[in-house]
Amino acid sequence: MSNVTTPCRYDFVGSFLRPARLKKARRSFDEGKISYEELKKVEDDAITELIEKTKELGYHVITDGEFRRATWHLDFMWGFDGIGHTPTTTGLPFHGEAAMVDDTFIDGKVGISGEHPFVEHFRFVKAFEDENTVAKQTMPSPAQFYAQFTMPFNHEQTEKFYATDEELAADIVKAYGKVIDDLYAAGCRNIQLDDCTWGMLADKTGPMLYGTTPEGAVEVQKRHKDINNQVIANAPKDMIINTHVCRGNFHSTYANSGAYDPVAEVLFGEENVNAYFLEFDDERSGGFEPLSKVSGDKKVVLGLVTTKSPELEDKDEVIKRIHEAEKYIPLDRLYLSPQCGFASCEIGNKLTEEQQWAKLALVKEVAEEVWGC
Repeated sequence: MSNVTTPCRYDFVGSFLRPARLKKARRSFDEGKISYEELKKVEDDAITELIEKTKELGYHVITDGEFRRATWHLDFMWGFDGIGHTPTTTGLPFHGEAAMVDDTFIDGKVGISGEHPFVEHFRFVKAFEDENTVAKQTMPSPAQFYAQFTMPFNHEQTEKFYATDEELAADIVKAYGKVIDDLYAAGCRNIQLDDCTWGMLADKTGPMLYGTTPEGAVEVQKRHKDINNQVIANAPKDMIINTHVCRGNFHSTYANSGAYDPVAEVLFGEENVNAYFLEFDDERSGGFEPLSKVSGDKKVVLGLVTTKSPELEDKDEVIKRIHEAEKYIPLDRLYLSPQCGFASCEIGNKLTEEQQWAKLALVKEVAEEVWGC
């Protein structure tokens, strides 16, 4: 068991650009041209190479790059009982482009009758741990799962199986508990809950997206905080649970904009995570002032290097912004990472693998200069 814990002083969110051979194999599998065993062999080889590159660069955290998923969140949901999905005809609205990900909906009671596929995915990564590295498991937050089926576009379908949203929340909490316990038994001690719900609620369109008023949106925040905290409270006590708060990430575009101010009190003050991975890569993210609401000794991972653009950031400017954030959070509770994954969906963002690795090298270089790590 590795003694490394997350977040690491220089870290990353979790997803990486899929190699061309992996994309080709996925298409061939979907078209029935190769077997699952053949696809898995390509996945295994690509993940092995990814982990080797991550270690060579000097990072202390490893993931599978989400190479076995089509999307950062929906594949996880599909692993539960009671969840159906079909190819979309409309996609999800992003800035300038629709994200053509499967429509996903409830078609029965939510639960886990066996072992979730992500547990076996984790075991593969766990085998690469050593004294310098730790494997972390990323998954959508319970609030993200809950929002998927209670937002207006899906709520009518959900009501066919759940009389109240509270009943759904209870089943989600129970099912997440089973997944986390199984991950723990597989040796996982670091989980990252990826969560776009706070980005939606921070956006000025948030109340409309949730079909409510500004006052009602605050109540939504509290429900999201509560379901996340219930799952965290039920987890093994030595399981480190962090969260990544995102505003959408698809093919270098985004879904939401807005500073953290409207959600800071509930998100930073009341959600019981160990650390927040936060986006601060452009003007859509607002300033660092909301970090004053981060309670206790919780940590903040500053996402100052964008994954949405191939241009490499100026090192001095990144260092300057770290010290700006230090006005609100002590430096020893600050960490650094890219603002999001490089490929939250299989299509990936608009940069090359070489540019991806250059950004990660910059994150490490800056962290070593600022913290001496």
